Amino acid sequence: MYRLTIKTGFAAAHNLINYQGDCENLHGHNWKVEVTVTAREVDQAGLAIDFKVLKRVTNGLLDELDHKYLNQHPFFQELSPSSENIARFLYLRLGERFNNDNVTVVRIGVWESDNACAEYYE
Repeated sequence: MYRLTIKTGFAAAHNLINYQGDCENLHGHNWKVEVTVTAREVDQAGLAIDFKVLKRVTNGLLDELDHKYLNQHPFFQELSPSSENIARFLYLRLGERFNNDNVTVVRIGVWESDNACAEYYE
């Protein structure tokens, strides 16, 4: 098996739902995102998946979130836009795009600060 990870990020505002504390108020983060995929085989060029493709598709999805108020995004209409739920959103959407007989999205890490990361995987 091969495991590949890219790092990217986005900036957005949110407020947590059903939370008692400062984060229930509107605030923002410069999130860092890690996307990890596995592959069973490499192609003739020796690539499991082209990093450029993985970054392009991931950044295209992050454009939906970048510089937005996350609570207004359709995925978060009744779900708190926590780092955990952002990771799950990215995992599901990127899985729709990439998962095939060879490549599988296996983990999404969402860093809301330099010291705090939430991961989603199945």
